[in-house]
Amino acid sequence: MRAKQSGLDLPPEQATPEEVFLERRRLLKALGLAGLSLGPWAALSQFLDHPAHAQGKTLEGLPALPAAQNPAFTLERPLTNREVAATYNNFYEFASNKQVWKYVDKFKPLPWSFEVTGLVEKPATYDVAKLIAAAPLEERLYRHRCVEAWAMAVPWIGVPLNKIIAAARPKPQARYVRFLSFLRKDQAPGQDRWFSQAGDLWPYFEGLTLPEAMNDLAFLTVGIYGHALPKQHGAPVRVVLPWKYGFKGTKSLVRIELVEKRPETFWHTLVPDEYGFFSNVNPNKPHPRWSQESEHMLGTGKIYDTKIYNGYGKWVAHLYEGMSESDPRFGYGKG
Repeated sequence: MRAKQSGLDLPPEQATPEEVFLERRRLLKALGLAGLSLGPWAALSQFLDHPAHAQGKTLEGLPALPAAQNPAFTLERPLTNREVAATYNNFYEFASNKQVWKYVDKFKPLPWSFEVTGLVEKPATYDVAKLIAAAPLEERLYRHRCVEAWAMAVPWIGVPLNKIIAAARPKPQARYVRFLSFLRKDQAPGQDRWFSQAGDLWPYFEGLTLPEAMNDLAFLTVGIYGHALPKQHGAPVRVVLPWKYGFKGTKSLVRIELVEKRPETFWHTLVPDEYGFFSNVNPNKPHPRWSQESEHMLGTGKIYDTKIYNGYGKWVAHLYEGMSESDPRFGYGKG
C-alpha cells in the first residue's frame, strides 16, 4: 500500500490556492465523491508542468501518483516487472510490433480531455489533469490477459468507471457504451501508414453493454506502478476490463458515449470471424488460429491455465446468464 501524503505536512508556500481547492470540490461533487478524501494534491501541478516525455523502458521522470491499494483486488501471482510490461505492448496506432515504446516520441498526451456524451442528462468534459488532482485514486492489482495468450499482472491506478458514467445520469433508453480513442496521424505512425489494413477505420472504437460498463471491475485508469501512464500503456487515460481480452480496453480515451443500439467495434469490423463484441476471456473458446486454454506470463514465461472470465467470475458471471460459453457472441464470431 502506498501512503497518501497529508496536506498538513506541506510548507505554507506549497499550500493549495483556494480557487483550486474549490474546483476540486466541484469536480468531486459532480462525480458523487464529495464525502471522500481528495486524491494526490501535487498531481495537477506535476501534470501541467511535465514535458511531452519519451519514457523509454522505464517510468522514471513520470509523475508519481500515490494511491491507496484496494484490498478487494489481490493477486495469486507476482507482479510483472515494470520494464517488461513497458516494452511488450499492443498499440497499433503506433506500431504493429510489440516495441511500441520506440515509436511514441511524437505523441503528446497532455493537455488531454475526454467527454461523456450521448444518452445522458448531464454530458460532461473532463480535463485529465484536473481529474487526477481531484478524484481519490485507488490502486488495483489486476490480471491482464491478451487475446494472443500472453498475460501480465499489473498495479493499475485510477477511478471506477461507473462513477464517471453515473455522474452523467444515463437516460432510460441507454443500453450500451461506446468508447473512442484519438486520431492524430501526425503523432501516431500506425494511423498514418504502418497498419494499413485498418484503412479509414481510425480512430479506435470499442463498446460494452451498460451493465458491463457499470460493473465494479471496470476501471478508468490513469496510472501504473505508482506513476502516471506511459504513452505505450495508453496515456493519459485508458479503460481496463480485466475479465475481457485486452483489446476491449480503449487506450488514450477521448469519448465515452451512451447509445441505444449495440455499437460496432474496431476489431470486429476489421476481422469479424475472429473478434466478437463480448470477447470475455474463455479457455473453452479457442481463437480461430490458436488455443486459449493457457497463458504465458511476460517476463517469467510461467504457464497458467486460463480461467473463465480471467478468474473474475464472481464479479461478472451474472452479466452473461443465459448465454452459453460456446455462443460465438461470447468470445468470437460474427455475432
